[in-house]
Amino acid sequence: MSRIGQAPIVIPEQVGVSIVGPTVTVNGPRGELQRQLPEGIRLEHANGELKVLRTNEERETRALHGLTRSLIANMVTGVTEGFEKRLEISGVGYRAIKQGNDLEFAVGFSHPVRKAAPAGIEFEVPAPTRITVRGIDKELVGQTAAEVRAIRKPEPYKGKGIRYEGEYIRRKAGKAAKAGG
Repeated sequence: MSRIGQAPIVIPEQVGVSIVGPTVTVNGPRGELQRQLPEGIRLEHANGELKVLRTNEERETRALHGLTRSLIANMVTGVTEGFEKRLEISGVGYRAIKQGNDLEFAVGFSHPVRKAAPAGIEFEVPAPTRITVRGIDKELVGQTAAEVRAIRKPEPYKGKGIRYEGEYIRRKAGKAAKAGG
């Protein structure tokens, strides 16, 4: 039995959950999220808790049990607290500028690169070399942060590019260092 799937999801007072057929809707102070439940999974709402239950013991249903519980728990966390990913830019002259809801990057190309914020995502640029991606949908925040990082991935020789905060970039020795030894 899935240990994660068995754990109940505690619903805070300010959060409302409605289950209509296979659709779960979670409302909170930060917004509203919806998700379709996979076949073979059902929800039980009682005493301020949500329980994720399986209707059968098929392999696929067992595999989706813990995943579904985690996704719904992330929805509850998203509408109450929200999620954020932080990125760093390193490189001489590399920077980001917020223009309206979009970001404009100068990252070594001959032209500036623009990234539009998807619906439900908010960009913040506290410094020209720091970016914060915020939103209530954990999946969308992570995907948007990955797309921003993909604009100029960190390279292994000098470490220039856009990386997640605290991400370690394994450095390689260049040709000069290799030939000298």
